[in-house]
Amino acid sequence: MPCDTVLRKNQTISQRKEEIRKVVERLSAGLASGRLKVKVGPQGAIAFLGLTDDDRSGVTDACAYRRIMVEGSALAKQAIARAEQLAGRSVDRKVVAQGIHSHDGGHHWHGKG
Repeated sequence: MPCDTVLRKNQTISQRKEEIRKVVERLSAGLASGRLKVKVGPQGAIAFLGLTDDDRSGVTDACAYRRIMVEGSALAKQAIARAEQLAGRSVDRKVVAQGIHSHDGGHHWHGKG
């Protein structure tokens, strides 16, 4: 399910899209500055470390990854590329699409796989 269709009470889809854009901007800035980190799981899933639930506003790592790869900064994309190199594997877009995710900074992974 796309993250822009999960609306809060009395929230319009336009408001949700703006909220997601702001979350991804903050995530991109955090990755670029090194304040936030990226972890690539053994199956190619991705997790962003350092974001609180409030910072996320319901935006999943998968949604944030897709948005960053389309409209994120070059420095944020570079941080993801570094995480892929450190993990010895690339982010697998099929795994991301299946919804494999982590709730604990990449220590455990959940979902199909």
